[in-house]
Amino acid sequence: MANELRPCPCDIGDRFDYGGRGQEVQVEHIKAYVCKPPASTDKAVIVIHDIFGWQLPNTRYIADMLATNGYVATCPDFFVGQEAWKLSNDWATFNDWLKTRDAGKIDKEVDVILKYLREQCGAKKIGVVGFCWGGAAVQHLMLKNPNLKTGVSLYGVIKFFEDRSTLLHPTFFIFAGKDEIIPLEQVTVLEQKLKQNCKVHYEVKIYPGQTHGFVHRKREDINPQDKPYIEEARKDMINWLNKYL
Repeated sequence: MANELRPCPCDIGDRFDYGGRGQEVQVEHIKAYVCKPPASTDKAVIVIHDIFGWQLPNTRYIADMLATNGYVATCPDFFVGQEAWKLSNDWATFNDWLKTRDAGKIDKEVDVILKYLREQCGAKKIGVVGFCWGGAAVQHLMLKNPNLKTGVSLYGVIKFFEDRSTLLHPTFFIFAGKDEIIPLEQVTVLEQKLKQNCKVHYEVKIYPGQTHGFVHRKREDINPQDKPYIEEARKDMINWLNKYL
């Protein structure tokens, strides 16, 4: 049932402006975008950005959406002041750029944000969602961080952590059926390894016809035929968080 504290997310994507409901704060050495719900809560979600960084309006929009659904949502700068990738950059330099931004080396920053959420925001149950680079970071955190309750990895680059599958927490994996970055063969292998090794609840879901980045695509970039899948994935993400936080 919908109520004012946790409104029904059935019209997610159409009600709110992008990245405008929260504020930027400084948390020790990290800048972060923080958006809080109207009513107080002890539940929080860390939103991990993609290669385009913490200021991308699409990602802040997701943080706003999570706050509207009753969570303290924060999107920290996990590049810690290093420049985000720009579409105008030369893709031939991407691998060198990526070497200095390892999705598996964000533990120090996550600990700082966890402390902030607990001490400054009153959070007791904290989950994490992430997109692309951030989706891979979610996989990393679900494998090793005991202080998180759950995670949603959205088109996380599997090859970063493909040799490990013993998750500590319930994890939901969202993939696109026509993702040129993450072939479906990789998703199949991930499912097989999870089935063999994982002792916690997980789910892997592929959304047909969708391409990389579909869940946090801006409203003006959504084709009518894609909208049902985008809305379904956003609701699935919210429902998973509701279940485990």
